[in-house]
Amino acid sequence: MPKRGKKYREALQKVDRMRLYSPEEALKLVKETSYANFDASVDLHIRLGVDPRHADQQVRGTVRLPHGLGKEVRVLVFAAGEAAKIAKEAGADYVISDDEGIKKIQQGWTDFDVAIAVPEMMSKVGRLGRILGPRGLMPNPKSGTVVQPDDLPRVIQEAKAGRVEFRVDKTANLHIPIGRVSFPVEKLSENMAAVMEAVKKARPPAAKGTYIRKVTVAASMGPGIKIDPVAAQAMETSL
Repeated sequence: MPKRGKKYREALQKVDRMRLYSPEEALKLVKETSYANFDASVDLHIRLGVDPRHADQQVRGTVRLPHGLGKEVRVLVFAAGEAAKIAKEAGADYVISDDEGIKKIQQGWTDFDVAIAVPEMMSKVGRLGRILGPRGLMPNPKSGTVVQPDDLPRVIQEAKAGRVEFRVDKTANLHIPIGRVSFPVEKLSENMAAVMEAVKKARPPAAKGTYIRKVTVAASMGPGIKIDPVAAQAMETSL
């Protein structure tokens, strides 16, 4: 295990590693233990009781955070013709409609946060699976990022407002951003409640036993803080 720096060790001293904190206590503590000299991301890490090796135990979905992510979200849309015009007018940062744009991504360009596509473009977008897939950027009907042209304005607006996609990894964990350290605890709590609700709704029928096993919150530069999973699941958003 790599040796931790002085700032990390000092932050870790504020955390009782044997304790399961309430969501509110954990969110207050994550703000105190962030030692970055920038407005760090606050991320929720959830250990699930599923086996991702089985197709019927995959967990994925989207959630719109009530208070957004606190950062500019760059949206790319794969569309041509009238759909491309709709995407531009709706505020898409980038619109790719031809092979030249596809080639640019194949060469390694991925300076965007969300990718959306209309169905007609998926034959071209399919070539990018090995690049976009591992980064969580591949448009997919199940995550609501493959849509008809008429739906582009709504989906683009939601993405920019803080629409987050989540998908279980090979170790049965979810890693989901819920805001920035500068957010008030109340806003972080509302965002976390929305995420927990979405994760509960995404439970696959084939999952057996305890579904949400561990919940941890951490700043991008700060120690992990364990949250009581029962209390996390009981959170409610007032929005």
